Amino acid sequence: MQKGVESAADVLNTFIDAELSRLQLPADRLALVGFSQGTMMSLHVGLKRPVKPAAIIGYSGMLARGTEMERLPADTPPILLIHGDADAMIPPDAMFATAGMLGHAGACVQWHIAPGVGHGIDPVGLAMGGGFLSMALRQQLRRRIPEVNCTLSVN
Repeated sequence: MQKGVESAADVLNTFIDAELSRLQLPADRLALVGFSQGTMMSLHVGLKRPVKPAAIIGYSGMLARGTEMERLPADTPPILLIHGDADAMIPPDAMFATAGMLGHAGACVQWHIAPGVGHGIDPVGLAMGGGFLSMALRQQLRRRIPEVNCTLSVN
């Protein structure tokens, strides 16, 4: 998975840069939202862009890497992870592992487990994502707390 994410990252970054230019948006107005593999790409690309996005939201996905992660910089975007408790494609434990790795590396991560939801997105998850994006784009969410693990449930 990590090799696939790395090989696709340049293509995604080129697309993002072209769209930001076309829409005449500054890079800090970008928010990345992904589902499943899109979550893997959003996390991989969003955490490494020179100007970090305003937020990253991942539905039913995970980090495509091992269990170790370097300390993240102060401009790391706030992250919301949402996962169904009935997901047979990517188990909910993957979301907890991802939230833990990100939190230990310094990211502010919120997460939510959607009861009865499989590998998909329910209306509650959509509403939570919309609210998170609204707050992030108004700069109402913390990006990172230095030297503190920052993970919380929004259940």
